[in-house]
Amino acid sequence: MELINVENAKTQMRRGILEMCVLSIISREEMYPSDIIAQLKAANMLVVEGTLYPLLTRLKSAGFLNYRWVESKSGPPRKYYHITPSGEHVKNELVKTWYEVVAAVDAISQHPANDEKNTLSINPITLMNVNKEALP
Repeated sequence: MELINVENAKTQMRRGILEMCVLSIISREEMYPSDIIAQLKAANMLVVEGTLYPLLTRLKSAGFLNYRWVESKSGPPRKYYHITPSGEHVKNELVKTWYEVVAAVDAISQHPANDEKNTLSINPITLMNVNKEALP
């Protein structure tokens, strides 16, 4: 008998780090939501528009993101999001905490944190090219 629904647990873990991933993506350059979704999917962070848009709204309301309208050649104007200084600070704190959690899980599961195979398999930030040395 399975006490934990593994697929549900995986989904909850991904949701738990989604804000950090979105802030990390947007911190690299101003971005349109469909481009954010494409980068998340490329990093195996499966997300749909119905999840992303409310998150972007929450991050904007919190002062972590802002946007500007850009005229489109093929339809209505588009919102392009960029990170604010507060958002950059929050992203750095979340990424720092992520590395602490990864190190703790590695220690508990007896997988060395510097084992490239294990780190890459559980660390989506590495897949998104975040420079760990740049963290505070």
